[in-house]
Amino acid sequence: MLTTLNTAYSDTRAADLAWTLGREPLPALAALDLELAGRKVQLRLLGASHQVLLEEERGLCSETVACIPGSSTPLPLGVAKRVDDWEYEFAARVEVLSPGSFAGRAQELLALVSDHPQGLVGVFPGSPHAFTAMLAQYHEGQVHWRTWHAYPQDGQLVATRTKAGVRARATV
Repeated sequence: MLTTLNTAYSDTRAADLAWTLGREPLPALAALDLELAGRKVQLRLLGASHQVLLEEERGLCSETVACIPGSSTPLPLGVAKRVDDWEYEFAARVEVLSPGSFAGRAQELLALVSDHPQGLVGVFPGSPHAFTAMLAQYHEGQVHWRTWHAYPQDGQLVATRTKAGVRARATV
């Protein structure tokens, strides 16, 4: 799903992105509700980037990657955590591209995600290559999602990969 976000482009530098786990739902400019193998997933576009809410029988997992005033956790290269019944893995990387390469990569990602039934893209006013894109899927007992945050003024593309799911309980 492709949408134009009616807001100012507020997360204007990749270095300003922060990561948090377990944050309450923030106001969303656009959202996509999915059900993947009985799990409820909500992909949320914020004025300051993204939030994913994953709900299973035994709990809720919330990931936020955004420019949040006062946040002190910078975007990590990788995280692997067990939180209550959840197993969670996150990875991020920043690609720096030439203007021509950036435009081509942006067009590829916009086409891939906007046409995908489990994808959500928000384009910010003022630049067709200023966007946040999200794509979710279910694979081998876990929900996986990828995100892309585009910063055309710097030629930077922040890509994240996450997988999360409730751990299987040991049987006796």
